[in-house]
Amino acid sequence: MADSNARPAGQLSLPLAPGRRLFSVRELNAAIQSQLAGEFSNIWVAGEISGCRVAASGHSYFTLKDADSQIRTVLFKSALRLSKVRPQDGLAVLARGRLEVYEARGEYQLIAEFLELRGLGALQVAFERLKTKLEREGLFDAARKRPLPPFPTRIALVTSPAGAVLRDMLHVLERRFPGLHIRLFPAAVQGENSVEQICKAIEYFGRNPWAHILILARGGGSLEDLWSFNEEAVARAVSACTVPVISAIGHETDFTIADFVADHRAPTPSAAAEIVICTRDSLLDQLEAYRTRAKQALRYRVLVLSRELTRRAGDRANALVQRIISQRAQRVDELDRRLVLSNQRVLQSRRKKLTELSGRLGENNMELKLARSRHRHRLLSDRLDRCWEGTAARLQTRLTRAQTQLTNLSPLAVLQRGYALVQDADGRLLRSSSQTKAGNHLTIRLNQGRLQSTVTAIDPESTPNL
Repeated sequence: MADSNARPAGQLSLPLAPGRRLFSVRELNAAIQSQLAGEFSNIWVAGEISGCRVAASGHSYFTLKDADSQIRTVLFKSALRLSKVRPQDGLAVLARGRLEVYEARGEYQLIAEFLELRGLGALQVAFERLKTKLEREGLFDAARKRPLPPFPTRIALVTSPAGAVLRDMLHVLERRFPGLHIRLFPAAVQGENSVEQICKAIEYFGRNPWAHILILARGGGSLEDLWSFNEEAVARAVSACTVPVISAIGHETDFTIADFVADHRAPTPSAAAEIVICTRDSLLDQLEAYRTRAKQALRYRVLVLSRELTRRAGDRANALVQRIISQRAQRVDELDRRLVLSNQRVLQSRRKKLTELSGRLGENNMELKLARSRHRHRLLSDRLDRCWEGTAARLQTRLTRAQTQLTNLSPLAVLQRGYALVQDADGRLLRSSSQTKAGNHLTIRLNQGRLQSTVTAIDPESTPNL
């Protein structure tokens, strides 16, 4: 509360009426903040998230609204890390927090410290979101699920020690196969600390190599009651466990995230106890069947060996006779081979001698000599023909060369090159201009045709320019 004489800064000092209260803006916001802190310090507000945004600092800012009104809300980064629900437009939530005044704008806002999905529909939304997320990561893939051991003798149980589930499972296990080793890790299956205890139990048996198989069990209940087994931490603990896990949560119609991640799902805890081990009587019956089959196989084997021994005893003499016969047959084969080789050598010798005699007889054969003479005559005739052909070719070449020279020296050949023969009236060839005079008639012979001309002038003799 401000003093009665206080006045806002920057204003003129005016007299105040008696009893009038004056606040600065900051003082007024501080007074409202004091009232809000006292009355609305730990409240729950139901509404739908709208206009959600995350600042660079990591704080989330959004508006909670219903059909008629709305309020600004802030979820700081420290509280967001601990919240199970991430703010998102359209989510119906319950927000726990306190009211404060944001003095910079003179607005009041809800400082949320915790968010919770509202009602059964909200839990179902959270269930479907986590299921989709883990399915995309491959935690539900059938390829990663391990087969259950056929005869586990050490069984680990994770359930509440106070419920009827434990008694039912122990009764079934004792009835089906007495003498099994069973260890219980007591864990709360519902409530605030249940998730932590369940994860701790699964991690314990995962680190300890004692157990052959682990049963995660709980009785039936509502979705809220079974929610501990829909938490992401429990699902990842089941996925990381090194021991095969059977999930037996609720009734046959109940499904949890742990059911999808586990190596095997049982519809009820009692069914899990029946699945994990066969009955002792059935195992004894199976062993008896194996024993009977082993006896039959042994008898059959003894009979086969007995027949084989008898056959071998009777065949021993036959084998001896066969060996003697084989040796004799081998000796016959060797003698036959030697005989064949000897005949081949004699035959080759006779053929060689026959060839020599045939050669000698052929040398004295008149027909062969006559043929040789004919062949020699044919060779000499061929040589004569080739000699005559060569001489004729040479003479033809000389004749062709002489004709070429004669043609080159002929005057006619000179005329073909553009020269002419000049004759006077008496038919004499003129070789100089001094052999004629002006007025004489001359005949000029060309390569083709003749020309008649008259001398009109005579140039003095001179040496032609070549």
